Amino acid sequence: MKVRRRDLLFAFVIILLLWQGLTWLVARPILPAPLTVLNVFWRDMSNGLLFSHFMVSLWRVFAGTALAILTAAPLGLALGQSKRFNRLSAPLIYLLYPIPKVVFVPIILLFFGIGDASKIFIIFIILFFQILVLVRDQAANLRPELIQSVRSLGAGRRALFRFVYLPASLPAILTALRQSVGTAVAVLYIAELFATTRGLGYYIYFQGSTLLNYPAMYAGVVAMSLLGLGMYFSVDWLERRVCPWMAHD
Repeated sequence: MKVRRRDLLFAFVIILLLWQGLTWLVARPILPAPLTVLNVFWRDMSNGLLFSHFMVSLWRVFAGTALAILTAAPLGLALGQSKRFNRLSAPLIYLLYPIPKVVFVPIILLFFGIGDASKIFIIFIILFFQILVLVRDQAANLRPELIQSVRSLGAGRRALFRFVYLPASLPAILTALRQSVGTAVAVLYIAELFATTRGLGYYIYFQGSTLLNYPAMYAGVVAMSLLGLGMYFSVDWLERRVCPWMAHD
């Protein structure tokens, strides 16, 4: 559902007012005023301290998301097109899909180390199964008469993939991304707490737990929230560009 900019601005103002009210109610350093946090946010973004951590986290999310789309979408289309392939892989997907991927964080860190690779892979496995399942189901549920009508025009498997299966599966890919954005960013925060000195997760933890610099800690939380919102709005933008028929007034 499309949300008007005026409504978004109104919601933002309400959140700031509630935040300010809680600041007065709590009256402790652990909850600084929104204006104080925004000043620190702007300062650390301007001097590059927070901006560098933001860009590291953005790269990790972007790389993990791109890798998931490039691998899960074609595999999901293949599963949707082949009943035999789908039947053979269904038990494995059925067992792995419900497992919370966050439990694999310590194992992934052991195998991939503490660099970017482990963080990117964590994002990848979260999005991979979401995209795989939704694309598979979308491709498998295409109406047979639609496929037969395209085949009657002389279309082969490659043409069916390009002009039928892929366009029909784009909404499923975007839906999977929209559903997984919040989870991906949350798990990224957890992953960036382990043996690293880069990323928003590290910045938030270091500022809050080590330096007890609560305004800077909240500035990191704002930055990570903007990262998630930016991804969510990017999916909306992509939907309007590649799936205009899905746009709602």
